[in-house]
Amino acid sequence: MFISIVIPTYNRLPILEKCLSALESQTDSEYFDDFEIIVVDDGSDDGTVPWLESNSDFFPHLRLITQEHGGPGIARNKGVAHSKGNVIVFIDSDLVVTNSFLENHSFALQNAWINNGNRLCFTYGAVINTANFENPTSEPHKLSDLSWAYFATGNVAIDKNTLVKSGLFDPSFRLYGWEDLELGERLRKMGTKLIRCPKAVGYHWHAPFNLNQVNSLIRVERERAKMAIIFYRKHPTTRVRFIIQYTLFHRLLWETLTLCGILNELTLRPLLKFLIQKGFPGLAMELFRIPLNLICVRQIYREAKIKGFS
Repeated sequence: MFISIVIPTYNRLPILEKCLSALESQTDSEYFDDFEIIVVDDGSDDGTVPWLESNSDFFPHLRLITQEHGGPGIARNKGVAHSKGNVIVFIDSDLVVTNSFLENHSFALQNAWINNGNRLCFTYGAVINTANFENPTSEPHKLSDLSWAYFATGNVAIDKNTLVKSGLFDPSFRLYGWEDLELGERLRKMGTKLIRCPKAVGYHWHAPFNLNQVNSLIRVERERAKMAIIFYRKHPTTRVRFIIQYTLFHRLLWETLTLCGILNELTLRPLLKFLIQKGFPGLAMELFRIPLNLICVRQIYREAKIKGFS
């Protein structure tokens, strides 16, 4: 088994360095022969490309590909097109893995191939969220780290031929969100099985929540809403409506929890500031997710009306 690790990146240089260093520290294993790391820079302007070029000696497995800013889906497609491996591993550029990461993915994937009698499957590793930049792998597992997504590209491994047959990522998802779950719907319809691989652990770093992030988080939710409608247009099913929260249940839920929008980024700001100052940025972020969900759901309904969906 030869593994191609495909990583799209956009202005993530500090954590990308940790991501690549962790991948270069992988334990040798009988379950895979070798690996390559394909970083697709999606038009970064933070010095990512010159830094990688000048430090290439530290990353012997690295292959660098560049493109104009077009989104992670297009970047992943380009990475797959340039890959040499028969297995593709997708991770994000802010994920720091353990040294047995590839060994665990390859072991679980080969076992699944044998048990299933085909390669219609993919392994889904564990993703642990952390705000600890200095030592991200010290973060413990938390209940909030559980994910029920079918196919999310933060930490998956899949046979390359199976991936190519699915059609890869739809380039129409140019804004934030849903391009991986949409591909997952096509994989699911092909009969591709999800194989949980909790030992293939990645630590997803993000900066601690602060009030300067509020506007960008709101922008992301509005982008997700726009992409959600593209997702639903391609797969107009009840399942997808629940995935993107395009249901009356979700509309009522978030309208109720925010008192019809009274609890919003402005009215919650003093409480969010208090929690952050007291050392609880994680709790502040979870509280802020409530009005963020309402923003997203309201935007989805507006987009649906514009597009003429029921």
